[in-house]
Amino acid sequence: MKRLIVRTRKRLGTAPAGLIGARAIRDELKQLMPRRPLPSEATIYRVLRQAGEVVSQSPCEATYFPAPTDEVAGSLDAMDWTCRYLTGGPKVYAFHTLNLRTRAMYQTLACTKALPTAQLHVLDAWQTRGIPRFLQLDNDALFCGGYKVPRVFGQFTRLCLYVGVELIFLPFEEPKCNSQVEFLNGLWGGPAFWERHRFGSFGQVCRRSAHFREWYMQHYRPPALKGATPAQQQRTERRPRLTPCLRRQLPDTLPITAGRVHFIRHVPADGAIRILNELWHVPKALAGHYVWATVATHRRTLEIWFRRSPQHQWKLLTHAYYHLTEPVRKLQPPFTTLFTMS
Repeated sequence: MKRLIVRTRKRLGTAPAGLIGARAIRDELKQLMPRRPLPSEATIYRVLRQAGEVVSQSPCEATYFPAPTDEVAGSLDAMDWTCRYLTGGPKVYAFHTLNLRTRAMYQTLACTKALPTAQLHVLDAWQTRGIPRFLQLDNDALFCGGYKVPRVFGQFTRLCLYVGVELIFLPFEEPKCNSQVEFLNGLWGGPAFWERHRFGSFGQVCRRSAHFREWYMQHYRPPALKGATPAQQQRTERRPRLTPCLRRQLPDTLPITAGRVHFIRHVPADGAIRILNELWHVPKALAGHYVWATVATHRRTLEIWFRRSPQHQWKLLTHAYYHLTEPVRKLQPPFTTLFTMS
């Protein structure tokens, strides 16, 4: 079995595409020997390490990351975008929103990565899949409003606040923190779809992406769902949806609405973390750790919290008045009935 594991690893490594990790090796062995008991993924990894196929990492103290999936109470989506080039140079952008409980996805394809595209994407997702309580995403200028103006509330942030969605901005330049939707990006942009075709136009991508979405929702079985498909799991979801009537009532000029915006930040050596283009200082002793900051627009406050591990309680590091230069509008009905804001 040890020799077979190593040979399978080498063979998978010479294939035009695919994975070569312990799970991929175990899946391959299962196809070869469907009736034979197989070693666990941990055992396969240990065999590969002993054979010199993988390098053991130096042991180090793990830094606790306050993952939103563990820390927030309520429905949570993840959002991101990716792009690929058509023959001849034009780009195709794919915006993905992923329900982190059901793994159901919503996709928007576009020729440009512009604010109207991102707004259209989330509005369609909320109308089709329901409105989440929280939405986690990276610090792309498209989402956060840019990197120049202090205390900026961009149009995307204002849209989310207006319907009662709390944004969670993940740490800078750490895509692993949004790994679930990053994996979905890789499925669409890799051997599961994009690399199987040669596209000549944006229209071809749109038509064939429908097959990808059908495969993902109806046939793909994410490990987190333990054998279920996203479509099957989505049938158990109960979320309020953005109705066409409510969508038409959204104002063209969005105010800052009462709500909360969250930021998970990795503390650098000098203890200065960046929140909406401003530096806020936390103890330098926390360098290398993560802190959680929350701007509450309705209270005009900023709070920065730290938790050393799941076994520790949250500790309040900073509680400060957060001045805003424009009025904050109350959350309007019927969005006030969707969620309860504390």
